[in-house]
Amino acid sequence: SSGINAEWPLRPGWKAFSPATINTGKGTEFEGAVIALFHLLATRTDKVRGLREAFYRQNLPNLMNLMATVAVFLIVIYFQGFRVDLPIKSARYRGQYSSYPIKLFYTSNIPIILQSALVSNIYFLSQILSSKFAGNVFVNLIGTWAESGYQRYPIGGLCYYLSPPETIGHIITDPIHAIIYIIFMLGSCAFLSKTWIDVSGSSAKDVARQLRDQQMLMRGHREKSMVHELNRYIPTAAAFGGLCIGALSVLADFLGAIGSGTGILLAVTIIYQYFEIFVKEQSEMGGMSTLFF
Repeated sequence: SSGINAEWPLRPGWKAFSPATINTGKGTEFEGAVIALFHLLATRTDKVRGLREAFYRQNLPNLMNLMATVAVFLIVIYFQGFRVDLPIKSARYRGQYSSYPIKLFYTSNIPIILQSALVSNIYFLSQILSSKFAGNVFVNLIGTWAESGYQRYPIGGLCYYLSPPETIGHIITDPIHAIIYIIFMLGSCAFLSKTWIDVSGSSAKDVARQLRDQQMLMRGHREKSMVHELNRYIPTAAAFGGLCIGALSVLADFLGAIGSGTGILLAVTIIYQYFEIFVKEQSEMGGMSTLFF
């Protein structure tokens, strides 16, 4: 299920290089997609068939999944660089200029975390109700569940439509599921992102107050008009950034990326945040910043 999990950022790496072996009925195979490639090429007499199996094998991570994961990583990193720099100046010292960056991903990975928590709670509630009141019409509307090994997955009701389609084949056979899932992901991420700026103290009013406290003004604007100017950018960046996060998560799910769309986005945004902190520290020390910029 889509619960928030501390293992998410590590999962793509594990699924790529996992040395765990699994008996698939056609012999023992390695779980990790990269290790499986070398193993299949070494053990199969027909090398072309071994290569095809490494790329398209079912029920275990394959190289197409890995390539989709890398593609989503690169797309997210590309979008991380989108921002608008608003020119600001010091009210105290003449000639001291700076800029205030408003990123496309203004609320970072918060929308996807909140959206995952929401879906997880709906799943959890539905599973409890379906085990206690199986067959109840209202309970079935929330979700009906089936078991596969140790995992339960939704096969009907609201929970089914909130879950990502498993494969491209599922999208073709049940397009309504895919459409509802896309609308829900984009809408909920945009709404939660827009709501978060008011709750977390990062709205236009809060940013204007922070700038005032630091005795900074926006160039070409009086103190009173700063909020109006910031309101042109911040709510739009929050809503559109949330929409993009939702769209990237859907893309990752549809491409069959390793883990889940949510997990990959969390992994990339967390890694990128640490990278930014590292670059900032280096630039303050006047050290390795020249390597990056």
